[in-house]
Amino acid sequence: MTTTIGILGAGRVGANLAGKLAAAGHRVTLGIRNPEGPAARAADTDPQSATALQRAIAPQITFADQRTTARTADVVINATPGRTSLDRLAGLRTELSGKLLIDVSNATHDADDGMPDGLCYPGSSLAEQLQAALPDTRVVKTLNTMLFTVMTAPESLATPPTAYLSGDDRNAKETVSGLLADLGWQPAWIEDLGGITTARATEAMILVVPHVLRRHGFTPFAVSLAR
Repeated sequence: MTTTIGILGAGRVGANLAGKLAAAGHRVTLGIRNPEGPAARAADTDPQSATALQRAIAPQITFADQRTTARTADVVINATPGRTSLDRLAGLRTELSGKLLIDVSNATHDADDGMPDGLCYPGSSLAEQLQAALPDTRVVKTLNTMLFTVMTAPESLATPPTAYLSGDDRNAKETVSGLLADLGWQPAWIEDLGGITTARATEAMILVVPHVLRRHGFTPFAVSLAR
């Protein structure tokens, strides 16, 4: 089933998701700060995301400012930097009312080398903070425990990865599971942890990531369950 999807953030994560979801037949809008023209679109992203963004440009993908993107989509994906996501999305409360919000970001403080170095919401999570700030929005946390390339190519890993789900609305999580299937995720690889408070567990997993990246670089990986 075709869904109208708005992605807030056109960095590596947002562009990567946009390309795969558009290829699956969904109508995708990338919400960016300056939606005017291809050159401006590329300039609006970090250099490492430019290639992914250009690959994502397809007839099914349009560009708009973030407010318009949130207002016109049925499903909204938060791919903005986690440290600023709460303030940014709280300002879109009206536009996000009644919507399904998929949060794939991690809210962290950075070390001197730019790697995650601590949680912005210890004892809580970005997903919980978003749900509290957006009471009329159904928030589901997922895809935040892996390198961004694995989000759209889980089959690329030698060991089956895990996509965790956290959210208070069962129907919303079923919708997200369907979108994960469009991204290549098999049902056995999806683990529903329960309510939105369980997101604090998966968000804490980000603390292992900088140590992995410093040793192995940006080799695709996921923090997964082994059975």
